Amino acid sequence: MAKSSGLPDTTLTVFVVDDDEYIREALETAIEVAGWRPRSFASAELFLACPPASGASCLVLDVNMPGLGGLDLQKAIADERADMPIIFITGIGDIPTSVRAMKAGAVEFLTKPFEEPVLLDAIRAALERSQGMVGDRSRLQELRERYAVLTSREREVMDGVVSGRMNKQVGGDLGITEITVKKHRGRVMEKMRARSLAELVNMSANLGLSPSGRR
Repeated sequence: MAKSSGLPDTTLTVFVVDDDEYIREALETAIEVAGWRPRSFASAELFLACPPASGASCLVLDVNMPGLGGLDLQKAIADERADMPIIFITGIGDIPTSVRAMKAGAVEFLTKPFEEPVLLDAIRAALERSQGMVGDRSRLQELRERYAVLTSREREVMDGVVSGRMNKQVGGDLGITEITVKKHRGRVMEKMRARSLAELVNMSANLGLSPSGRR
């Protein structure tokens, strides 16, 4: 479970990718002093060889680097590291590049030299955003695990129930008695840990399930 936002947390990782050794060292020091865990790389290729952080994280990324550039790296990790916000830094104030980066999901675009507090504020906001996304991912995985233990009949009953059908109607659809539907429905509510029908409906929506909607 992610910790509350706004406070330094050494379990939060700040990745830095910049080919300038001086910049990397300066950023590492600032990140450590702020209370986060820095991990720096001299190239995008080295970063890609590193496994993703297990918890919340963000990436401070230089735009212009030899080999794979910042925008190319952003594109390469867009899917597999979607919960890692990117803060771009560049020595050239290039508006078209900044627009491309922001449209692709970057949370900030800073031009060197920038004030350290400005960067730290951007990192803090990015980590808070990542904490939220990691938390959402964890909750979704937990829902999937609960749904996985339902029997096929319980899933059919859940589908009917979240579609808004009465127990009697669900029984008619499935060829079972209303009493049997109630028993399955009770087990569904217990296994899914749903405290109400409305909560079960929300769970179904979060799982991306498509209720039958039969009337």
